[in-house]
Amino acid sequence: MTFCEPMLPETAQRPFDDERYIFEPAIEGHRLLLSLNRGKVTLYTRHNLDVTRQYPELHNVPVFEDCDVVLDGVVARTDEDGRFDFDLLLERFRASKSPRIREYSKTKPVHYYVFDILYYNGEDIRHRPLCERKLLLQKILQPNPFYSVMFSAEGNGKILFDLVRQRNLGGIVAKHKNSKYVGNRSSDWLKIINYLYVNVDLVGYRKNQFGWLAHYQGQSVGVIELSVPLVARKAFFTIAAQITCAEDRDFVYIQPHFKAQVRTRNWTRNGMLRAPEFVDFVV
Repeated sequence: MTFCEPMLPETAQRPFDDERYIFEPAIEGHRLLLSLNRGKVTLYTRHNLDVTRQYPELHNVPVFEDCDVVLDGVVARTDEDGRFDFDLLLERFRASKSPRIREYSKTKPVHYYVFDILYYNGEDIRHRPLCERKLLLQKILQPNPFYSVMFSAEGNGKILFDLVRQRNLGGIVAKHKNSKYVGNRSSDWLKIINYLYVNVDLVGYRKNQFGWLAHYQGQSVGVIELSVPLVARKAFFTIAAQITCAEDRDFVYIQPHFKAQVRTRNWTRNGMLRAPEFVDFVV
């Protein structure tokens, strides 16, 4: 068994209730596919990067019986308060020296939230309905400090989304109970993102590629370059050309500043917006 192209969700704008779906929290981590074949574990990212050596604490797969499997899920890390922290996970992901990786596996372990099973004892079960795959996963996987089956709720997407928002998680994923597992993006799986909306000051723009420099409460919080329509770009640069006040090697600065609303997945540990998207100008 080798790498399987992961099934990816399309995006929905708002949560919904539907008895045909199960709903799972969207945990802030990275996708991880696990192959257990004759006792050998191989770990892959969604882009087919072998990261087996990065997470030695996941090498002992807690299955009930001696079986070969391919699992799909999300690997994540939590901070001291039990909150998911993507920056802490990146620290593990980027570790390159074996002694440091072994130390981290004991002092800063990750956790694997498994939400699907694709192969079982050599049989490709991706054609089976999701609800059947879930039952098999519950049967064979024994939760431990490093592994658990992803929590899911049937039919009640709105309630789960409210809980996710209260706990400042990334959103939810709605999955049709009868969905087959396909190695591409599918409308049978829908992701509803829990965006944080922030009003920022646009204080300048990049010289060499598109991007608006954003400040929040007087501090730099990143560059806005996503979801900016052409009409908004033209309006900005038409006025910005008349209010340039300074420049350096990378940016041109303007005064007075534009105000804009952006939406973001969350704040990083160093106070930057994570993947901010333009919403509209604030007048």
